Amino acid sequence: MEQLSFFDGVQGLKLPVDLMDYRPGFFTREESANLMDALKQTINWQQETIQMYGKLLNTPRLTAWYGDNYKTYAFSGKKFDPHPWTPELLSIKQRVDEAVGMAFNSVLLNDYRNGNDSVAWHADDEPELGLNPTIASVSFGQARRFDVRHKLDHKLKYSVELENGSLLIMKGDLQHHWEHQVPKSTRALKERINLTFRVIS
Repeated sequence: MEQLSFFDGVQGLKLPVDLMDYRPGFFTREESANLMDALKQTINWQQETIQMYGKLLNTPRLTAWYGDNYKTYAFSGKKFDPHPWTPELLSIKQRVDEAVGMAFNSVLLNDYRNGNDSVAWHADDEPELGLNPTIASVSFGQARRFDVRHKLDHKLKYSVELENGSLLIMKGDLQHHWEHQVPKSTRALKERINLTFRVIS
């Protein structure tokens, strides 16, 4: 299967710009390093379990849910009540809010500790996210491959390396027709922390 980049040369997204907007270097290297260290120390990380093939398995990453009061989020068959915003999360949120032009009220954090940690194909299409949700994804640490494929035609598949300090904005009807993953890697990879800001209705 041909693996395409989001980018065609220096400019020009393969996927329509009304679906995805990738901004490398949104945070500087120094900002990214400081924020990643703070998030490692202050976030209440948990390893959740999921039911697969009749077995209860640990999710291959650490997660945490933060946000405004009562913005409960349900995914993978579980409901999560938010922890209150930390100063670091609020500072990141302010930058993201200004860049995207909207006020996010919650964030899902994922800690990919090494190349064995991953997230399987899925779409962020839960009812509480609304009809055409805008989701802003910030990455700190190790660059990881981010794949997107069409739900009905898996030959339509695109990839980008989400770099340290980058911002990826997913919008429009992307979550209805496309799904995404962060695959495992056989390479020795360092830690990556990802924050996906959302609006929960």
